[in-house]
Amino acid sequence: MGIDLGTSYSCVAIIEDGVPTVIPNEWGERTHASVVSFMDDGRVLVGNDAKKQIITNPENTVYSAKRLVGRFFFSEEVRKARSVVPYNLVEGPNNSVRIQIRNQLYSPPEVSAIVLKEMRQIVENHTGATVTKAVITVPAYFNDNQRQATKDAGKIAGLDVLRIINEPTAAALTYGFGQGYHQRVALYDLGGGTFDISILDIGDDVFEVISTAGDTYLGGDDFDDRIMHWLADSFQQQQNVDLRQDKYALQKLKEAAEKAKIGLSEHEVVQIHIPLIYTDEAGYSLDFSTTLSRAEFNQMVMDLVQRTFKVCDEALQSARITASDIDCVILVGGPTRLPILRSSVRHYFQKQPLTDVDPDEVVAMGAAIQAHALLDSQQSTFLLDVTPLTLRLGTVGGYTERIIEKNTPIPIDRTRSFTTASDHQERVKIRIYQGESNMADDNVLLGEFEFSGFRVAPRGEVTIEVTFEIDTDGIVNVSARDVETGAQASTTINLSSGLSDYEVAEAMARNDELMVSNR
Repeated sequence: MGIDLGTSYSCVAIIEDGVPTVIPNEWGERTHASVVSFMDDGRVLVGNDAKKQIITNPENTVYSAKRLVGRFFFSEEVRKARSVVPYNLVEGPNNSVRIQIRNQLYSPPEVSAIVLKEMRQIVENHTGATVTKAVITVPAYFNDNQRQATKDAGKIAGLDVLRIINEPTAAALTYGFGQGYHQRVALYDLGGGTFDISILDIGDDVFEVISTAGDTYLGGDDFDDRIMHWLADSFQQQQNVDLRQDKYALQKLKEAAEKAKIGLSEHEVVQIHIPLIYTDEAGYSLDFSTTLSRAEFNQMVMDLVQRTFKVCDEALQSARITASDIDCVILVGGPTRLPILRSSVRHYFQKQPLTDVDPDEVVAMGAAIQAHALLDSQQSTFLLDVTPLTLRLGTVGGYTERIIEKNTPIPIDRTRSFTTASDHQERVKIRIYQGESNMADDNVLLGEFEFSGFRVAPRGEVTIEVTFEIDTDGIVNVSARDVETGAQASTTINLSSGLSDYEVAEAMARNDELMVSNR
């Protein structure tokens, strides 16, 4: 199966009679809220039913976990999340993030695993068979920590993750599968929490990514937040009460904002009515009603739309082409239904974007195509992807040097030789980063690893070869070798915010015990 594990919604597809098919759950729902709610009676709700709990059970209902996956507790993104989500985020081991539900701590991959397990259940109910092999998609711009965490989530859910592939690449597979196209396509992918642009060359059944760029903290959620703050401001002007101080009211505003945004993709004006939004000291409850026009909304979010095109500029520059070299633009992600986005994309690329593929389902279908191709030797679909971020090595004085440049085709490996820097040195410490800055602090530290067991000698006499490789999942592996003896000496990379094997096993056991119900 192919699983699109989204920030807001997830979707699952399989190949049936040679055709990629999205599998609905027993209520006919084809996309499922990526929300998990932990109930007082020990039950765990997942999906669209869990989403309804955001208002009534906000402290124990986790949404947008994907924005936390593979992040450090001290990061800007987690700081942002802590200011808006009603559930409790606390610091875990190695600066990682943990979600505190009552007296239990969960890692973000554990919460994602509950959603993945639900996707698996939907497929198993549909086929009547056990299905464990899956391709899971991630934003193209996810770094190594985030990819690793997604893989952990699959493992916790009891899945055999065949491959992690990029969402825009998956969408391109759905578009071009078996069509015999020869085209250069741009995939403009705006999801609930992330934005990616990928440029691919499609030739028969070879899909080659030329460049990719993205922003892992820009998506439909941010559009909702603009409406939410606008609503809070209007209410404050009317009633002199700031609803942002009340988490319960804030969730009601958030829900109304998302509804209004969806409404504006079809109507010029939407009515917003929130009953019993606030109860004053005298016990008098207030309703809140207002209208929002498309023009007002467009003004509200124009800077977010512009931010996506800065990212598009970067991808085109990296591919050394201009917008006019693109044959076709494909829109991916629910927010691309908004007229402001469609007209802006048309204006930027100077061509009408394709809208005949369902933007919510195209990624899961592509993941299913890839899963099928990996398991069926008859398939001739080839996928050639790139690494989205430069891999770097920490050097003296807080600087870094480039090892593998961003947008390099993967899989790839590069070997560098190092000599010892001081006399009688017993160990070498190597720090590995991902990012585009020469300064170590401006990049993400993937981990550091210590190498020992070589001959102790005067400085410069011992040579160590370090091989950096990026596999087809976009995950970084590092190994080191003592040139003199050929010994692969003890190397362990401590991926900074990742889960240890023990933590994954623990989470798997816990996941098996959960009483999950989607209704």
